[in-house]
Amino acid sequence: MVRVCVYYIAKNTKDLSDTLCEEQIGLVNYFGVKLGFVNLMSKGIKEAQRQNQSESQEIYTKEFLKVFREKDYKISLSPNGKKVDSIKFANYLKDKSDISFFIGGAYGLSHDFIQKCDENLSLSDLTFSHKIAKIILSEQIYRGFCILNNHPYHK
Repeated sequence: MVRVCVYYIAKNTKDLSDTLCEEQIGLVNYFGVKLGFVNLMSKGIKEAQRQNQSESQEIYTKEFLKVFREKDYKISLSPNGKKVDSIKFANYLKDKSDISFFIGGAYGLSHDFIQKCDENLSLSDLTFSHKIAKIILSEQIYRGFCILNNHPYHK
């Protein structure tokens, strides 16, 4: 079984993005993939976001490091990350058993945290809300496993 976990920071409101991501969870399960989403929003993060970018990124890093597992293949998402197509994205999933994705908070991820990850990818040159980023990432994870398993979803 492959385990993929998406860690993110967002307001704790349940919304349509959760429903769409739950759909992808069911779809990737077909390939023996356990996909999960974990919101790490905390009181400390809420307070830091009222301050400044540097302080916020420091708090995000502390929260992400609490769930950081050395054995995982760790992928940070940031605007300055590598831009890849779906086939290259699928290759990041290939032959891995534990994969963690990290989506930063409103101020993004610190350079130090990005350096601790195995890869740093960008979903687009466009800026997305966390809700949209989660949806795009979950669909690409499903698409990636379709590519790896020669499933016709990816044409």
